[in-house]
Amino acid sequence: MAYVLSMVITLVIVLISMILHELAHGLAAYALGDDTAKREGRLTLNPFKHLDPVLSFALPMVLFLTGGPIFGGAKPVPVDSRNLKHGVWGMALVAIAGPAMNFVLALVAFLLGHFTGWFGGTEWGVILMSFVSVNLGFMVFNLIPIPPLDGSRVLYAIAPDPVRDFMQKVEPFGIIIVMMLVILVPSFIAVVMGGAMDAILQGFYWLVGVR
Repeated sequence: MAYVLSMVITLVIVLISMILHELAHGLAAYALGDDTAKREGRLTLNPFKHLDPVLSFALPMVLFLTGGPIFGGAKPVPVDSRNLKHGVWGMALVAIAGPAMNFVLALVAFLLGHFTGWFGGTEWGVILMSFVSVNLGFMVFNLIPIPPLDGSRVLYAIAPDPVRDFMQKVEPFGIIIVMMLVILVPSFIAVVMGGAMDAILQGFYWLVGVR
């Protein structure tokens, strides 16, 4: 029963984190001049507008069951880059808004758990630390610079033209490449993501004076 409850709590955390991640993309695009997401009803907290059966449910649950870092994805928020201010830099800002949201959520949950003392072994502390871990997982995963993940938009903004051309050719197959990496080299993905997540978490502890 406790295991089932843990799965349910993890799934709820995943859904909340993904919805806010996608909403951040849409709000950033709207602020930069593109109302596509608003017109298509994506500036909402309604989960049914954002969720993808495989990326939002199946992938996080498989990772939960196998003990790997938990991450996933949702239906990408539609953005018409032609409407955005600042060209490719505008698209980069829209892209970074999602991981930035996950970072803020992780930091707020960490600070709440630390300053309330809930991290001292309480059930709320366990839930908050799961919230921290899931959001750091989303942040790190989405910053991988493989199209169509958010990190690729940032890389595209600073990359020379030959790299941009290559990224455009790869993008139609990008999600397949990402899924193949998760399936074929899960230990490598776990090590890389786990190391990055641990480094950020150590930064949180440093921030509150815990060495």
